[in-house]
Amino acid sequence: MEAWLSLLGGLVLLVVGGELLVRGAVKAAERMGISPLVIGLTLVGFGTSMPELVTSVQAGLNGSPGIAFGNIVGSNIANMLLIAGASALICPIVVARSALRRDAAVMLAATVAFALLAALVPMGRILGAGLIALLVGYIWYVIQQEKAAADGGALHDKSLALAEADPGIAPPHAGQGLIVPLLTALAGLALVVAGGSFLVNGAVALARGFGISETVIGLTIVAVGTSMPELVTSVIAALKRQGDVAFGNVVGSNIYNLLGIGGTTALIAPSNVPEEIARFDAPLMVAVSLLLLLFAATGLRIARREGAVLIAGYCAYIWMLWP
Repeated sequence: MEAWLSLLGGLVLLVVGGELLVRGAVKAAERMGISPLVIGLTLVGFGTSMPELVTSVQAGLNGSPGIAFGNIVGSNIANMLLIAGASALICPIVVARSALRRDAAVMLAATVAFALLAALVPMGRILGAGLIALLVGYIWYVIQQEKAAADGGALHDKSLALAEADPGIAPPHAGQGLIVPLLTALAGLALVVAGGSFLVNGAVALARGFGISETVIGLTIVAVGTSMPELVTSVIAALKRQGDVAFGNVVGSNIYNLLGIGGTTALIAPSNVPEEIARFDAPLMVAVSLLLLLFAATGLRIARREGAVLIAGYCAYIWMLWP
């Protein structure tokens, strides 16, 4: 019971803290005159991925690579099968051709690269720094393109999905200073860090108590729990008939997870990716990426029937993993 309470309490703290962190950081950045485009692609993008980031880093520091990397791979699989599938069931997802050409292609390339690296080399600090540098370069490239063309994109859709789901993320009042937004962001960060610690400790205790591997816990319970912001924002986008935003949110989240969270985890807590993840789950993540892009490329939409296939695939995946 104590393990479950720690796990659930950690998830609540992560979700609440992540929202406060994003809200405070966005308003502080706006008060300092930072471009809304830059805010959306950096602060909002990283903020909604903060539960995955903190959980994976803390798990790595605690010597639990199964939870650290299982969270990354499991979150991406959940994003594509569970979240994209649920969104398509609610409202067929319309896919912009530009999103397929640029963002989905980057997601697929990052997925293949991560799977190969996981199987071939340890996730060390140099590799982690390289992954982060790739993400920074990609964000810079997207900012330059969107300034010129204003055509949106996956990273923009990721921030837009959160803004649609949380009206509190809006420009501050003219008379508001920096103190309140900064305190809000710091409080959110403290909650996220505490939540990550509770979640990791609860997950480890749960795995030991039930005789289940930490890797399975990381790929399932932890991964779905830390993906709750993406699930909520994508479902709300689908309910508002903004299926293109739901697709961009999934693609953008996967890019952040692989390059940003994978890179940061390797940089701070280098370790080997567990063999079972490298041998099965990471290649499956590549296959699921190809399936999602195949559905998206056929008619530039993901229909309800295809959404049902994605959800069925996730159910089958959980059935295969869970003892």
